[in-house]
Amino acid sequence: MSQDGEVVSIYVAPQRAARMVEVRSVLAIAGQGLEGDRYAAGEGTFSGQSGTGREVTLIESEAIEALAREYDVRIDPAESRRNIVTRGLSLNHLVGQEFRVGEVTLRGTRLCEPCGHLETLTGPGVRGGLVHRGGLRADIVAGGVIRTGDVATLTRR
Repeated sequence: MSQDGEVVSIYVAPQRAARMVEVRSVLAIAGQGLEGDRYAAGEGTFSGQSGTGREVTLIESEAIEALAREYDVRIDPAESRRNIVTRGLSLNHLVGQEFRVGEVTLRGTRLCEPCGHLETLTGPGVRGGLVHRGGLRADIVAGGVIRTGDVATLTRR
């Protein structure tokens, strides 16, 4: 995969464990999260825990495809519980890096490893199949609107 990719789909959930809803665009608010999402409202399952990277989560569509191909576990991208699904961008390499998604600047904070909660909401095999490719947690450095089809790229300095 290259350093450039695109936004395939965008999801938010209004409260913890609620079904993720696909949207065509979303307002990313620096220091808060995605408008309409549980974590921006402080209502996410892990909102009470300290740490960064709860403003937005991303996952590679390639990881979801590999889960099906390599583990025979099929999930809809919404079931990944990640906000933004990308294609063509190596997310693991963005830990500690600033990158842009459309007009928004994000900072990768840590990998978004799958947890037992995710497997409870989906099914057996999801957690094991997404280890080290469950996505990326990021903070919003400069807000704006993220749209399906936006380019996602490493910030070049």
